[in-house]
Amino acid sequence: MRHAQIMTPRWALILGASSGFGEACAKHLARAGYHIAGVHLDRASTMPHVEEVMTDIEETGHSALFFNVNAAHEGKRSEVLDELEAELQENGGTVAVLMHSLAFGTLKPYIADDALSKRNMDMTLDVMAHSLVYWAQDLVRRGMMGRGGRVYSMTSSGSNRVIHSYGAVSAAKSALESHTRQLAVELAPHDITVNSLRGGVTRTPAAERIPESDQLFVEAVRRNPHKRLTTPDDIGKAVVALSKPGTDWITGNVINVDGGEDVMG
Repeated sequence: MRHAQIMTPRWALILGASSGFGEACAKHLARAGYHIAGVHLDRASTMPHVEEVMTDIEETGHSALFFNVNAAHEGKRSEVLDELEAELQENGGTVAVLMHSLAFGTLKPYIADDALSKRNMDMTLDVMAHSLVYWAQDLVRRGMMGRGGRVYSMTSSGSNRVIHSYGAVSAAKSALESHTRQLAVELAPHDITVNSLRGGVTRTPAAERIPESDQLFVEAVRRNPHKRLTTPDDIGKAVVALSKPGTDWITGNVINVDGGEDVMG
């Protein structure tokens, strides 16, 4: 008589889970069998959408444990991980996926009357780059992510291009890619992979805040061989595919998920 295999509950921890790439990844991973722990920062006006995201996840039969906190705040990070760790200890499971999709930075030129300040730069780099390192450190230190774990960060072609008022974010994306490479090497002995996904130009709430973004969208459609923008769903599907067994030798990369947009120059 064959006994049914009991699967250890798998959790995906999504930083920036309430919109854009993070929302899409949360939904697609839930459909693929993951419980979702989502960290987001929303005001009362956007909380109804957060509730919709949680409902979509729960309708797949999986848990949606969401936290409306600043993901870059050390104390809040500890509180989130304390609660998630208690959940894992009570019901079993592991954090199989960490997705870093935080898009909160200052969009100002370097040279102007209202120029980027040190505080602006420090905040942008801390939220959009350095926080990846701190979340990964804590997950591994606490034993919440083990062998076979997957860590992803969201970068963009803006990491190596000049876009009006995008300097601080560009610097953050460059740092994020560097952190991804370093973490990949240091987590290799733990059998945890780390990759950065470079999405094509996508119409998200964060992208729409970039000055002259409408022209950016038009140019991206013209350049992309598929003649459309990348969508958050494109990223969500890629994360599910890369998280399947057999992809453990893919690590330390910046992977374009853009329909060929970047190679068109």
